[in-house]
Order: sequence, then C-alpha cells, then structure tokens
Amino acid sequence: QAQLVESGGGLVQTGGSLRLSCAASGLAFSSYAMGWFRQAPGKEREFVAAITWRGISTIYADSVKGRFTTSRDNAKNTVYLQMNSLKPEDTAVYYCAAGQYLRWGDLPANNLYNYWGQGTQVTVSS
Repeated sequence: QAQLVESGGGLVQTGGSLRLSCAASGLAFSSYAMGWFRQAPGKEREFVAAITWRGISTIYADSVKGRFTTSRDNAKNTVYLQMNSLKPEDTAVYYCAAGQYLRWGDLPANNLYNYWGQGTQVTVSS
C-alpha cells in the first residue's frame, strides 16, 4: 500500500527557512512525479511546486518562484521542498502528492495525482 509521509513543518518567523521532506513507500517512486500543494484555512488547496519523475524538470507557482526549490532523491524515495524567505501568506498545511508518469504540463493539476500525504503545518509569524 502506497504511503507518503511529510515532515519538517513548524513555526518560523518572516524571512526564515524550512525544509519539508516527503518519504514515499509502497510505490515505484522513480516512476512518479512529485508535487507539493498547500491549503490555508478557508481557502482551496493550491499548487506550490512539482518535479518530474526523472527529476529533470521542475515547475513552481508564481507566488513561490525564486523562494522555494523542490528536489528529489530517488535512492531514498524522498522529495524535498526548500522554503526560503518565508512570508505570513505561506502559512498553510503542506501536502506532497505522487502522480505516475505525469508530464511537465500536467504537474499543477491536483486531480491527476494518485497518492497524497497527510500534510504538515507551516506557520509563518509576522
């Protein structure tokens, strides 16, 4: 049974950094594109960043471009989200998701992902 487990969330001040990790098990990790999404209270889940299954290409939401970086280690079945220059508007529950063989253009579409983690809370204080 496939499982995704996020970690690394927490409370940080504006301008600080956090690194989220998402460990995958029970799936052929190297064949899955990995995405990061977030959901703030009262808002819909939104796309943050994603990386293709080979790790060659990435894509970011405009709101995080230049501040967040996603990467993957297929040997460890883990994907990362490095978040720098955090802002209060980045406060949300962050989810990782796995989508098999998704193409670059499909990465922001949350309905195309097969598996989801339980989420980790990120809170940025002003």
